[in-house]
Amino acid sequence: MSRKEQNQNQDQAVNAEELSDKAPIEPIEETSETQELTPMQQVENELRELNDKYLRLYSDFDNFRKRTVKERIELIQTASQDVIFSLLPVLDDFDRALTHIDNTEMKSGVELIYNKFNDILSVQGLTAIKTLGLPFDSEVAEAIAQMPTDDESKKNTVIDEVQKGYKLHDKVIRYAKVVVGI
Repeated sequence: MSRKEQNQNQDQAVNAEELSDKAPIEPIEETSETQELTPMQQVENELRELNDKYLRLYSDFDNFRKRTVKERIELIQTASQDVIFSLLPVLDDFDRALTHIDNTEMKSGVELIYNKFNDILSVQGLTAIKTLGLPFDSEVAEAIAQMPTDDESKKNTVIDEVQKGYKLHDKVIRYAKVVVGI
């Protein structure tokens, strides 16, 4: 055997080992699958593959479209969140002013402005979170203090609200600061 033939045999052995490492060799059975497909069957197989690719691509695009529509709606709803959040201290000042004004004429004027301001924020999707007298819920309120109570019905209940909480389109933008009975 010549040196050239020996090198070819070694290369074939190495190639066979590489192939056996990468993918298992399946035995070829004499079945109808190994027979050549007719041109019609080949076209049908190709049609099935292309149809499958089309359906997958269509569903991917549909999911993309739905996701972007949802993100756009969410962006529009929460675009004003920063502005509304910065106006919450003004709303709190109105609440404090209304509780401390004694002059009825001045109080009615401040109430008018407060109601108008509150209505504008409500149209934008702002709602106050009601916590006073309800069981403490950490999803919407932050307990800043606990107060002992003798009444069993007031245990784990919000006794006092130090600062109101607010939601913007069902999303909490400021948690209520409350005192909870223990």
